[in-house]
This record gives sequence, structure tokens and C-alpha cells, in this order.
Amino acid sequence: MKNFFEKKLNKGNPFVDEEKNKGEGVKKMADEIKENEQDIIEEQEENKEVEDASTEAEIAEENTDKESEKLKQDFENLNNQYLRLAADFDNYRKRQAQEREALLKYGAEECMKKVIEVVDNFDRALTMVEKIDTVEKMKETFYVLNKQLSESLSKLGLEQIKSVGEVFDPNLHEAVMQTPTDEYPEDTIINELQKGYKLGEKVLRPAMVSVAVKQ
Repeated sequence: MKNFFEKKLNKGNPFVDEEKNKGEGVKKMADEIKENEQDIIEEQEENKEVEDASTEAEIAEENTDKESEKLKQDFENLNNQYLRLAADFDNYRKRQAQEREALLKYGAEECMKKVIEVVDNFDRALTMVEKIDTVEKMKETFYVLNKQLSESLSKLGLEQIKSVGEVFDPNLHEAVMQTPTDEYPEDTIINELQKGYKLGEKVLRPAMVSVAVKQ
């Protein structure tokens, strides 16, 4: 009942209406301030996001520049290494060409020095032939010269290929005859028709041989 009379009393009361309007105005203003504050906060957040994105872009651009500079430096280093290697290889190629030319020109020098000694002895032997009055002395001189020549060539790396009594080896021997026999195992070399020689591991001339075969 009291509330009813209060409503009746307050209804149409200008003072009450004014206070009410003030209250609503204050509330509206507060709501607007709150909305403005929210807009400001949202704007600040957007500005922060933009700033962060801009900063990230600047950092990314800076990193890209650093990587580009590093790649450029690496390329220059590799290019310099390539140029040095190319120059070294060119110098090596020239040295090899010079050494090859010198080898072709002077490679037989040591060989000729050894052979010259034998030639000297042959000259001396020819001079002495007229004074030799027996075959035995002639034979002795010949044997000495032959031995000296063989030793000189051996010092230069020339080696006679073994044949008689050896098993036939197509890498070292050339079979020009086959002799049927039961006295030797098959493929045994029983006769040498021409000596073979090798220089180091290189065969200069295979030995020409006769090989035993089964009868």
C-alpha cells in the first residue's frame, strides 16, 4: 500500500523526474565512457599488433640482409678458392709438360752413359784384334764385353725373361713351337728360340719358346 502511494506521489513529480533523468544521463555517460575506453583499448591493441608486425618485418628484413651478405661472402670465398685451385692446376700442368719434355729429351741420358762404357771397350777390343793371335784370347775378350753390356743394361732395369724349365705364361712368352714329349709336364717350356726382356714390370719383348705337349 505504501509503495502504491509512493508511486502515486512520485508520478508526475518534476523533481523526481529530473533526478531520474540525471541518473539515466549519468548512466548513459558512464556507458559511453566505458565504450570509449573499450574502443581506445581495442585501438591500442590494434596499434600494438601493427607495431609488432612492423618490428617482425624489420627483423626479418635485417636477417635477410645478413643472410644475403653471408651468402655473398661465401660465394666470394669459394670463387677465390676456385681461382687458386685453377692457377695451381695450370702451374702443375705446365710443370708436367716441362718434365715430360725433359724426359723425352734427356731420359736416355743414363742409358747412353752406360752404353758408352761398353762402346769404349768394343773400340779397344777392335784395336787389339790385330794383336790377338789365338782364338781363346778372342773368346775371352768377347765374353768380357758381353758380360759388361749385360750388367750395364741390368743396372738400367732391363731384365731377361726366364723361359726354359718355366711354365708357359702368355704374358711373358710367345709359343712358336709345340713339342710332343713325355719327358716334361705339359705346358713346360723346353727350348728358347729368342730371348725376351722386360723393363721393370713392362714386357719389352716376349721370349719365343717351344712348349711341351702330350704325345
